[in-house]
Amino acid sequence: MKSNKNSSRGRQAGKGKPQRTKRNFNPKKNASHSKFEQKKPAKKQVQKSPEEGIRLNKYIANAGICSRREADVFIGAGSAMVNGKVITEMGYKVMPTDEVRFDGSIINPEAKRYVLLNKPKNYITTMDDDRGRKTVMDLIGRATKERIYPVGRLDRNTTGLLLFTNDGELAKKLTHPKHNVQKLYHAQLDKKLNLGDLNKISEGFYMDDFRVQVDEISYIQGAPKNEVGVKIHSGRNRIVRRIFEHFNYSVLKLDRVVFAGLTKKDLPRGHYRHLTEMEVNNLRML
Repeated sequence: MKSNKNSSRGRQAGKGKPQRTKRNFNPKKNASHSKFEQKKPAKKQVQKSPEEGIRLNKYIANAGICSRREADVFIGAGSAMVNGKVITEMGYKVMPTDEVRFDGSIINPEAKRYVLLNKPKNYITTMDDDRGRKTVMDLIGRATKERIYPVGRLDRNTTGLLLFTNDGELAKKLTHPKHNVQKLYHAQLDKKLNLGDLNKISEGFYMDDFRVQVDEISYIQGAPKNEVGVKIHSGRNRIVRRIFEHFNYSVLKLDRVVFAGLTKKDLPRGHYRHLTEMEVNNLRML
């Protein structure tokens, strides 16, 4: 039986033959599939400049007002203004051309400065004194053009190391009890310290309804028994003098010889120096 090749193949060919459809030419779409298409140059990653703005809380901290965490509280309370507008938004960015006010006063971020003073006797730890007494600012007033503040305090008759900075965050860290920043004092008493009293101080005791605990206390090697070294992290006012007064001793001389790992080496009494970058980094890691 003869097959109708032409008819069957014709039908199959007709079925398999693709049908052309009219398409609108889209140069953008077609160009994307062209093998001759030139690749577009990759967009350059634009690195943000720090001048594009910094967070308001950091701006305030950089101005030496307080720490960033404290700044957030002040911002929320409406203490900060940018270009005349009160800002309470957390994370608000300040631009270089903005005018920032804190409690009505214009503030500016400054370069961080860290100055260590070997304080002499008869200077009080304050920015100024309305009674005309000598202040520590008389000694370090020319150390830097930025306004720096004492970290903690030493009373008028206490000598030794006193740190100044405009770094609000670091100052807060160095004075907060939870960071256990240690200070070492050399005390000279009006009489020999009884060994029993030394042990009582070492073990800890109660004074004025709070517990006093020194980190370490010992006689000064090679010195009379009325000279004592006291290592302590408490920041209470006149704490070392009060400890000895509690046991009926008077402190004739008190000198802070170590503060947060910083020493008086090569720093004569009444002189100051700027901290090294390594020293600043060590303080930040405390």
